[in-house]
This record gives sequence, structure tokens and C-alpha cells, in this order.
Amino acid sequence: MDNNEAYKKAKARVRSLKGFYRHFTVYIVVNLFLIIADNVHMHEWDFHFVGYANWTVPIFWGIGLFFHFLSVFVFRGLFGSEWEERKIKELMNKNKE
Repeated sequence: MDNNEAYKKAKARVRSLKGFYRHFTVYIVVNLFLIIADNVHMHEWDFHFVGYANWTVPIFWGIGLFFHFLSVFVFRGLFGSEWEERKIKELMNKNKE
């Protein structure tokens, strides 16, 4: 593997990590706002979503965040670049026959 290819793989990995950290940060900020808004009684501002969003948004968004975590940290090797390279070589060898 040459330096250019290693650099591209490292850059892609950093991009996926950065995406997850950004997603996690937005999750925390938005859910903190919802919890604070619910506890400060901003209901007079006509926040209809706040009462039930206090649990539904963090739970369902958290499920999505969990799957994002799995794709970045756990299953990255399952269909990662190494798998792609092996599959390409396999298909190229099949086409030679």
C-alpha cells in the first residue's frame, strides 16, 4: 500500500469519526434544550412538542445514534475498504475465467 492510498483511507476514517462526533454533539445540545425548555416551563411560548419530546426524541434519536456508533466503531471492518478490495479482486478474477 503506497502513502497516497494510506492517506486516503486515513482521511476517510477521520471523516467518519468526525461525522459521528458531530452527530453526538448535536444530539446532546438539542436534547439538553428540550429538557431545559420543559423544566423552565416555556409552555407559555406555545411549545407543543416539549412535553412528550422530553422522552421520545432522546429515545428514538438515541437509537439512530447507537446505529451510527455501531457503523463507525464496531462494524467498520465488516464492509470496510479491506472487504471492498477483496471483493474487487474476487470479481476481477471471476471475469478473467
